Amino acid sequence: MTIDVGSQAPAFDLETDTGRVSLEALKGKTVVLYFYPKDDTPGCTNEGKDFSALLPEFHEAGAVVIGASKDSVKAHAKFRAKYELKVELASDSEGKTIEAYGSWVEKSLYGRQYMGIDRSTFVIDGAGVVRAMWRKVKVAGHAEAVLQAVRSL
Repeated sequence: MTIDVGSQAPAFDLETDTGRVSLEALKGKTVVLYFYPKDDTPGCTNEGKDFSALLPEFHEAGAVVIGASKDSVKAHAKFRAKYELKVELASDSEGKTIEAYGSWVEKSLYGRQYMGIDRSTFVIDGAGVVRAMWRKVKVAGHAEAVLQAVRSL
């Protein structure tokens, strides 16, 4: 399945360190769903901090922010506590949601091919439609760009 702006977002129901989060339960709200490779790595930490710093502004704009990776709920809880992250972090240990959003991709590092998470972000409106998306995200300035997109809905 290919995800494009204007397409229906794939449903998800994932565990977090504070409970469960699902697209169905968030119906009527704007959802920012971002996929990141690994807890407690430099880029992922900065991305979590950036989204956390802007969380009050996302809430003011009517949006919920959820980060997701294949890390466990326990790892997410540690990661959130260590860096005082405010965003929800969802565990997709089997990678089904990551795959549904087309964010499980072939990557290359030093000539070695492997499968991994494409750092990507999706803005989903209250009706479950993808309104904005970013692939191969560069962390610097990204949270601000996403906030601008949310405000323009």
